[in-house]
Amino acid sequence: MKIYRVARWVILAGLVVSVFLLFKTPNPVSKTQDPHAIAANVESYQNKMQQLQEAKEHGEPTEVHLSADEVSAALSQAGTNPAPVVEPASKNSSPAAEEPPKISDYQVSFESDVARGQFSTELAGKQVYVTVGGHLGAKNGYVTFDPTEFKIGDLNVPVALVNDQLRKKMEEQKDRLKLPDFVADLRIENGQLVIKEK
Repeated sequence: MKIYRVARWVILAGLVVSVFLLFKTPNPVSKTQDPHAIAANVESYQNKMQQLQEAKEHGEPTEVHLSADEVSAALSQAGTNPAPVVEPASKNSSPAAEEPPKISDYQVSFESDVARGQFSTELAGKQVYVTVGGHLGAKNGYVTFDPTEFKIGDLNVPVALVNDQLRKKMEEQKDRLKLPDFVADLRIENGQLVIKEK
């Protein structure tokens, strides 16, 4: 009987630590930009995308390199922070269940060949941070994402547990993942987003 008591206490301690890590604020994946830096990065992003489009019109093969700051600034200015799709509520669900979760504090970073995104949302009245990392690519005119890490708060979640759900959500959001006609490929390389013109 003593082993069962010890096992119960170990399991309880594990649950307490897991809940603590779940609601703990993780280290941010990128630094906050001031309004002047955002404006400069948005302008740089737009110039590089214009360069790609002009290269396509002139038939010149080219590629551009974008920093995480440029991409983050463009996302924040466009107001296109990704939001999860909420399944239709059943007839017996409460009105609160019908509202999509509010997403805030969206950040992007690139390290080596990995892209990371982090955002916060509310869970049971508490602010929770979700961090996802993986490899970006392109296939048939759409952005692809192969996840390599997933965290809720400071709690690492095995990618195998969430991979199917992530792929399903990406499939539901496929129209938002369509690349412009002048983009042939994209990837993260040496901490930058590399976009290749068709």
